[in-house]
Amino acid sequence: METSLVFFSQLNMCEPKEKTFFKLIHGSGKEETSKEAKIREKEKRNRLSLLLQKPEFHDDTPSSRSEHLAKKTRISPEEAMIWGESFDKLLSQKDGLETFTRFLKTEFSEENIEFWIACEDYKKSKDPQQIIRKAKAIYEKFIRNDAPQEVNLDFHTKEIITKSITQPTLHSFDAAQSRVYQLMEQDSYTRFLKSDIYLDLIEGRPQRPTNLRRRSRSFTYNEFQDVKSDVAIWL
Repeated sequence: METSLVFFSQLNMCEPKEKTFFKLIHGSGKEETSKEAKIREKEKRNRLSLLLQKPEFHDDTPSSRSEHLAKKTRISPEEAMIWGESFDKLLSQKDGLETFTRFLKTEFSEENIEFWIACEDYKKSKDPQQIIRKAKAIYEKFIRNDAPQEVNLDFHTKEIITKSITQPTLHSFDAAQSRVYQLMEQDSYTRFLKSDIYLDLIEGRPQRPTNLRRRSRSFTYNEFQDVKSDVAIWL
């Protein structure tokens, strides 16, 4: 009888050890699995980091923009000098328009010239359905509140466009285009003529990498109420 009690007592003492051993083995497996998962996750992050460092994934970075600006060297100083005569002459020439657009990109204000170009294209529309489609696209991209590339317009001008967007005409954006033209002429164009991009061109120097500057404060049309711009190019 005593022998049986001792035997069962030994079994009871061994049981916790067996459970503990099993838990250690089982827990070790989980720990190993967790470590392997972390290693795999780290490897994925490293591969993604290396992938993102490739040039093709940085088309819109400051360095790539600067390199793109530096590639434009075919413009003669004589041609660039003409751009300094007036804002209208700058926009009327393809190279001038492209160079000014690249300058605005360095200031993160390219929505103004893109809106102006969109309006120029819009006025060439002939089909009624095309007019409606393009008008809505311009409104959604540049005019409505919180539009992805909203241009700076006074409330009255925006209100007129908003009310007429359901039945647009070829002249629906004339007032807005005129105001944006004036803002660029009085603000961005002045800085463009003093920029390294333009000065290097008129002096025949190779285009240097251009540092991006912080977005400048946008002027409102009310600050230029007395300015009368020639809008004949839109008629």
